[in-house]
Amino acid sequence: MENGTKKLNVSSLAVEQPLPKSKLWKIIMVASIAAGVQFGWALQLSLLTPYVQLLGIPHKFASFIWLCGPISGMIVQPVVGYYSDNCSSRFGRRRGFIAAGAALVTIAVFLIGFAADLGHATGDPLGKGSKPRAIAVFVVGFWILDVANNMLQGPCRALLADLSGGKARMRTSNAFFSFFMAVGNVLGYAAGSYSRLCKIFPFSKTPACDIYCANLKSCFFIAVFLLLSLTILALTVVRENELPEKDEHEIDEKAGARKSKVPFFGEIFGALKDLPRPMWILLLVTSLNWIARFPFFLYDTDWMAKEVYGGKVGDGRLYDLGVHAGALGLLLNSVVLGFMSLSVEFLGKKIGGVKRLWGILNFVLAVCMALTVLVTKMAEKSRQYDAHGTLMAPTSGVKIGALTLFAVLGIPLAVTFSVPFALASIFSSNAGSGQGLSLGVLNLAIVVPQMLVSIAGGPWDDLFGGGNLPGFIVGAVAAAASGILALTMLPSPPADAKPATTMGGFH
Repeated sequence: MENGTKKLNVSSLAVEQPLPKSKLWKIIMVASIAAGVQFGWALQLSLLTPYVQLLGIPHKFASFIWLCGPISGMIVQPVVGYYSDNCSSRFGRRRGFIAAGAALVTIAVFLIGFAADLGHATGDPLGKGSKPRAIAVFVVGFWILDVANNMLQGPCRALLADLSGGKARMRTSNAFFSFFMAVGNVLGYAAGSYSRLCKIFPFSKTPACDIYCANLKSCFFIAVFLLLSLTILALTVVRENELPEKDEHEIDEKAGARKSKVPFFGEIFGALKDLPRPMWILLLVTSLNWIARFPFFLYDTDWMAKEVYGGKVGDGRLYDLGVHAGALGLLLNSVVLGFMSLSVEFLGKKIGGVKRLWGILNFVLAVCMALTVLVTKMAEKSRQYDAHGTLMAPTSGVKIGALTLFAVLGIPLAVTFSVPFALASIFSSNAGSGQGLSLGVLNLAIVVPQMLVSIAGGPWDDLFGGGNLPGFIVGAVAAAASGILALTMLPSPPADAKPATTMGGFH
């Protein structure tokens, strides 16, 4: 026991040493893959809900496509993480999974980008109307893309942990990973907001693929090039045989884990029975928070195109302009998110704790979701037509109001992406639970609401006329309830707890 303690002390002293420059560059290279992955996520969020409607999927069923995100986030990442931990390939534990994920992304992007062309080649009609073959190709590509993105993220984070060699150094690795996620978001939303990107790839426009489809295809060409370039560079620079040897304590732990008869998901659902009360309240507040937020994630650009710009799916000009304006709004949202993420700890101290900050900003989220109704009514009231009776784009005031909502929503989003993870770490430590298992349980409070909204969101909107506002109103109510529970029932963490907030993400 004494020798083991001495070994741990030596190990902990080694953790505090600064990273060598050579290893820091390798960490940066691996973390940069996040920019390629997040570029693809940004394109999904900004462009794909409108695109599936252009292919002929009704609004009330469009949200079902998004079930893949939370399902793959809940299943793929843990499973891939488990098998990469125990992989004995000569290419290394992580690199093979990362390379396979990048290859799958390439296949998925090809299927999504060329869905309309492949559908037409196999019998879909040109022009408006449902395109069942294109829809089938798109759905297959979309599910492969979500699975591949989740397959990439888990091993990338695990490889960063391997390279860091300690919890203290992981803060540096996570900081770089979060930074490149923000870079990917900004680049992805910027690409989605530019309506003439197809001119760079003139071959992208075909009889079956109009300008909107060609822009989407061009965006994904850039996404694949970025991801493959960063992945190939990182996997070339980093060799896993250079990683430090695991100490005997860790080897024994992993050997014990492999002998365990309880599977990963059995552990998670078993842990629910023994959760302390603070964790249950945290799960409830987090679930309501994601019920509030996810409708806007699904339909933000569609809302901008339909309710704000007055466009109709398939009518071209106004709807396309609205989608690109929504992508610009998401770009502003990401910029605000980035700056706010750096201020969460400071603001939490100023107003009496991060749980109070979270509660207050949940009310900000509720107000923003409710204000979508006001912006929509202002847009409808100020509709203008040209001399030929053609509907014009909304007034500058309406545009500014809508874009301001997008930007302000980045403030509570920064807290959603950090505070729940930090509180879960604190509450699990106080209860003697494992960090990984507790964060896995918290993940259920994120993906289950996403699945609920994906299933019920479209039919709920259709019940009240088919627009996006009914789901946004439910989001406003859920956000207000989340704020009330956070302020009144969620326990405050100990004053001396200083968790490293983790940049989370939705699946």
